[in-house]
Amino acid sequence: MRILVTGAGGFLGRAVVRRLLERGDEVFGLGRSPQPELEKLGVLFTRGDVADFSAVCEACRGMDGVIHTAAKAGVWGRYEDYYAANVTGTRNVIAACRAQGVHLLVHTSTPSVVYNGLDIEGGNEALPLCAKAPNAYVATKVIAEREALLADAPGVLSVCALRPHLIFGVGDPHLLPRVIAAAKAGRFRIVGNGKNRVDVTHVESAALAHVLALDALAAGRGCGRAYFISQGEPVLLWPWINALLARIGVPEVTGHVPAPLAGFAGAAMEGAWRLFALRGEPPLTRFSALELATSHWFDISSARADLGYSPAISTAEGVEAYAKDYLARNPSR
Repeated sequence: MRILVTGAGGFLGRAVVRRLLERGDEVFGLGRSPQPELEKLGVLFTRGDVADFSAVCEACRGMDGVIHTAAKAGVWGRYEDYYAANVTGTRNVIAACRAQGVHLLVHTSTPSVVYNGLDIEGGNEALPLCAKAPNAYVATKVIAEREALLADAPGVLSVCALRPHLIFGVGDPHLLPRVIAAAKAGRFRIVGNGKNRVDVTHVESAALAHVLALDALAAGRGCGRAYFISQGEPVLLWPWINALLARIGVPEVTGHVPAPLAGFAGAAMEGAWRLFALRGEPPLTRFSALELATSHWFDISSARADLGYSPAISTAEGVEAYAKDYLARNPSR
């Protein structure tokens, strides 16, 4: 098939591109930055922003399907920026698919769309969407997922949404590098009782899920539905983090802070950043504090049944590969 991947230069987007190429699809990419490495692999790459309808519409010309991974992630920033990337961008992709006769659309969402500030243990797709978003990212991703799924129309455009949880792996520019940096700086603390269990998703597993979802839509399965994606084996967050830190020679996190105190500190930092218009993002937000203290893992049986999904690599294998790559790039640490 001829498949367009938005956000093709991103961590997940690159993995999706590689998997599509490996199975023989003709792959096109759309993103804001040049991607010479992808072009060397045979990807026909177009520079453009998903917030620009004309760029998206042109990129969708002649496509059989679109995998829409482009988004603005994070816990801090202007609402307008998140809205442009996540809501306007998704609306443009939907409209461009309709205008160009594209019939398949896989939308990358996030489990944060069901965030409720409480423990979620074994939650499934029946969970309601977040009614009171803790930040601009969650608020805009809720809108984007809702509109993407509402765009599903038999015989016109088949759409599904995937919610991969905490993506990690070699090349991860966000999750594990931030954890490691905080631990090395001595400013990381176990929030709460340290017994919370969470889902993680290796990037290759997340990429596989997107390709399987595309095929499922083509076969008439999963249309108009959202799916949680993970390794299917939730980990105890803090022991998992400490095992990785020990493997790469970084001191483990041993200090503790009560969850309410962390939440208060996050709120205070948010207030200070807003009041004084400080640059960057606060070291801690209320959302981050709660995510570090609560359990959040999900039942992926629907993805297994409808998409034929199972993880592409085990969690242990993924962590070991990441550790080896980290040590190779940081020999002196």
